[in-house]
Amino acid sequence: MEQLVDKLRRERTLRAEEYALLLENAAGPVGEYAARTAREVAEQRFGRGIFVRALIEITSFCRNDCYYCGLRRSNTALPRYRLTEEQIMACCRTGYESGFRTFVLQGGEDAALDDGRIERLVSSLRNAFPDCALTLSLGERSHETYRRWREAGADRYLLRHEAADAACYARLHPAAMSHGRRMGCLHALRELGYQTGAGMMAGAPGQTTRDLAADLLFLERFRPEMVGVGPYLPQRDTPLAGATAGSVELTLMLLSILRLMLPDALIPATTALASLVPDGRERGILAGANVVMPNLSPPAVRERYAIYDGKLARDAEAAEGLRELDRQLAAIGRHIDFARGDFRATRHTDN
Repeated sequence: MEQLVDKLRRERTLRAEEYALLLENAAGPVGEYAARTAREVAEQRFGRGIFVRALIEITSFCRNDCYYCGLRRSNTALPRYRLTEEQIMACCRTGYESGFRTFVLQGGEDAALDDGRIERLVSSLRNAFPDCALTLSLGERSHETYRRWREAGADRYLLRHEAADAACYARLHPAAMSHGRRMGCLHALRELGYQTGAGMMAGAPGQTTRDLAADLLFLERFRPEMVGVGPYLPQRDTPLAGATAGSVELTLMLLSILRLMLPDALIPATTALASLVPDGRERGILAGANVVMPNLSPPAVRERYAIYDGKLARDAEAAEGLRELDRQLAAIGRHIDFARGDFRATRHTDN
């Protein structure tokens, strides 16, 4: 198993069955060796700084009905909200004063936030914060919409592919949602020059290690600048509420594999991982992650962005908790890096 980890570090690729074998042995010494190796690669590439991005969850309305997500349109138990442009601008001003230089605007696919409204918002933010990176995560849109937002000043776009295999994708989404469209959106974002983020859940209902190996092979080919992987966590008002949460060990192995496969990638230690176990963020970083995304949304709405149960939005997971975050990072030999943290490819010489 350790030879497979070494091979991945050296060659940046494995066969599907080799990825599956590592995932099947995520717990114990193999996982520890993979994390240690990935940690070495991350330190060589990025040093000991951890990039921080300010996350603003701008709307909890969504037109989609994904089986796993608490924002699904059929969830009538969820109190909805939609931030105004003035509220979003105020969040960014607060974040800028705190040192953030990347803002991530995330939300459901909200029909009320039409293309022009987001275009105007992005343009206003670009003019107000010219030295900052603007990341959008607003779901599937047309090529023309992505173009307009890019030209307005958006730098990055996060859109998890969720599943490389169409059958796996169908287990998580209603028939109205197209696997081909999701993949087409990712390729459109890449074509338009966005720094593009993809990713999937670890331990999603019905998911096998073979399925995850297919995800890894897709990411290996697509080579996104950003990769988001967190454990599946159930939400009580969804069809998959009774499914078992994904494991910490599987998530950490995926993070380590991704760091070895894509040494330059920007990989967050997700809130989902920190919500699953108290030291999840730190363990994610020690397995190769190099980004954290504290929540900058207005405190009054944070609990209403209920994509899964038990979502953290306080203390070190909150933008106002930077002192606590820095303390926790210092305990594992890391520190906050407030730089924009743009993707930069390097020539790899580590064998």
